[in-house]
Amino acid sequence: MSSPSSTRTASPPRPAPAATRRVSPSGRPRRTGRRSALTASGFLAPFAVLFLSLMVAPICYAIYQSFFTVHRAGLFGGARTTEFAGLSNYADAFSDHDFIASIVRVVLLGCVQVPVMLGLALLLALLLDSRSARLRKTYRLTFFLPYALPGAIAAVMWSFLLVKDLSPFTGPLSHIGIHTDFLSPSWVPVSIGNMLTWGWTGYNMLIIYSALQTIPAEVLEAAALDGCTGWRLAWAVKIPLVRPALVLTTVFSIIGTAQLYTEPAVLVSARIPGVDPKFSPIMNTTLGMDVGGQNLAAAESVVLALITLVLSFGFLKYNQRKGAMA
Repeated sequence: MSSPSSTRTASPPRPAPAATRRVSPSGRPRRTGRRSALTASGFLAPFAVLFLSLMVAPICYAIYQSFFTVHRAGLFGGARTTEFAGLSNYADAFSDHDFIASIVRVVLLGCVQVPVMLGLALLLALLLDSRSARLRKTYRLTFFLPYALPGAIAAVMWSFLLVKDLSPFTGPLSHIGIHTDFLSPSWVPVSIGNMLTWGWTGYNMLIIYSALQTIPAEVLEAAALDGCTGWRLAWAVKIPLVRPALVLTTVFSIIGTAQLYTEPAVLVSARIPGVDPKFSPIMNTTLGMDVGGQNLAAAESVVLALITLVLSFGFLKYNQRKGAMA
């Protein structure tokens, strides 16, 4: 039995030391947070200036111009007066048959071309990501090269490849009884869709392939142990895991399709008779500006921007809601 003097009493816990504050030699606390914010603002300032001056300001100016109209006195111009027109330019835009027809034409083209292009991009990405793939770098560069080629040059190249008298495709097809003019009015949308698919499949393939590379190896090994290999592995494991990349490429494709201009404009410049000079909404708006309809063109540009915004964000919201319900 121990004596009372030999027993040790537990000492009360010591309070945790207060957080030390960094002070300057003069005794004042340093304002590191504010200094870091100022440094970040200094780096972001050039981007902010360019974004506001080259993106936000033109959009605001186009919206402003869409509410006015210009009246010219005399046969050869004369005096010009600008008057507030309200929503009359938007009413004229929706009553413009060529503008509405170009929107419908591009929407129908995108409904066919975008799924085909993204399907090919997904297929190529899965083939490159498979274990049996060889020469990955070579094939990846080969598939990406069409995107590296400027769109105008690619359109000129395809215009020569699709002209009936010069095309290397019409001759072999005629020998089997198929006489087709790829630049006729009925085939022009198909030819333009082929140009877009050829030029953008490699770009979307790289995005999807990069997403496939981020899949943890443990997930693939667990699926292989369960007997999930080959195309079953791709369908059940890989494709669901790269769904965000597929959504991203789809949104990019919707925006790009709404901005269609280069390919049909090059065909029009080549004087292909089957190509409508107002094939896309941007081409229709550009022609309107050339004849002095800047205010109507501004209204049509705003309408096109709103349609693109609704389609892209509507697709995003649909996928978010679908993902939440899954």
